Amino acid sequence: MITNYHKHFSQRLNRDMEYKTYGDSGRGVLVFPSQDGRFYDYENFDMVKTLAPFIESGQIHLICVDSIDGETWSNTWGNGRQRIELHELWHQYIVDELIPEVRRDEKETFIVTGCSMGGFHAATFFFRRPELFDTLLSLSGLYHADFFFGDHRDELTYSNSPLDFLEHMPADHPYWNLYRQKKIILCVGQGDWEEDLLASTRRMDALLRAKNVPAWIDYWGTDVSHDWYWWRKQVYYFMEHILAS
Repeated sequence: MITNYHKHFSQRLNRDMEYKTYGDSGRGVLVFPSQDGRFYDYENFDMVKTLAPFIESGQIHLICVDSIDGETWSNTWGNGRQRIELHELWHQYIVDELIPEVRRDEKETFIVTGCSMGGFHAATFFFRRPELFDTLLSLSGLYHADFFFGDHRDELTYSNSPLDFLEHMPADHPYWNLYRQKKIILCVGQGDWEEDLLASTRRMDALLRAKNVPAWIDYWGTDVSHDWYWWRKQVYYFMEHILAS
């Protein structure tokens, strides 16, 4: 498998940012790390190994990006406005700097995925910028910003809280038709440490149904915990379906 490490200076964040790619052909899969995670976690937790058959056959290639969650979402003791402003700069880094660098042409769209906090990021980017993505695969994701920001609410927390901005998006907004043309998969277990994610997924399930947006919402069993063991099983299962359709 061809792998490449990248490190570039981000104008948006005013710092070096890193990412790693696996494979060099097929559909691009943008991967967000779990909470406080790094770009190499997907490899270290054997998710790359799990997806190796699809990578080595040339069906997909992975772009595993870095996060700054420790300074933003996880920094619950920090100033709310400063935290969300920094996150928004990271959002701009992904959209305006990283994606143009890895995109083969202006028409290419990506599968976007992640586990836990990575699933939250994947969903937020997908619903904010649906023209960039054709498929969302969120595993054990959370979909509302107030879980991390509590009582701090402003236009930026709103823009990064899919349950909020989708609920209030006008019925005639062009994004609704875009969403209906995409593939949306949300999966969550019903076992240990999945309670908050399960509740959030059920809320998203109800919202998408109410808005007439087709989605595959898959609730795995009460033995399925918030753990890489299960995410490895899920990502292979769903990727096989995504690539077959």
